[in-house]
Amino acid sequence: MTAAPDLGTPRLAGPDLLRSVFRRHAAGVAVVTARGDGPVGFTATSLSSVAAEPPLVSFGVGTASSSWPVIAEAEHVGVHVLGEHQRELADTFARSGADRFGAPTRWRTGPQGVPVLDGVLAWLVCRVVARVPAGDHRIVVAQAVAGDPDGTGRPLLYHEGRFTALRD
Repeated sequence: MTAAPDLGTPRLAGPDLLRSVFRRHAAGVAVVTARGDGPVGFTATSLSSVAAEPPLVSFGVGTASSSWPVIAEAEHVGVHVLGEHQRELADTFARSGADRFGAPTRWRTGPQGVPVLDGVLAWLVCRVVARVPAGDHRIVVAQAVAGDPDGTGRPLLYHEGRFTALRD
């Protein structure tokens, strides 16, 4: 008979346990943008590929986020995969009250009027197809309609509560 592995002492599930577990999960870093009366955006580590046919992605957004009112009504959003050279940009879009689209952020109006960030590894403009309630967040599902996968560099990661890079 094989001995059972030591699984540690289990804790009751709750927000602190979830945060502690996901601090150990390395995630890619993206910025999601949309246009309302002006451009809005936020840093997301919840970006996921959902399906290839049709091409669907998803991401989570907190309903208390300053970007949520625009995302809640937007027909299209921009999804930007950040490179390791863009830690400052990730910080800017993660910081409450920051002028996210002011200098030094470089951006332009892209397809469907969506703000598209310059210098990213890849970007998509997506048509929102669903907003699914999930606690204090909404899971947004969106279908890619345009994009560019040809940026250069290595991806920015989020791990242990900070932005980091791959190591060789």
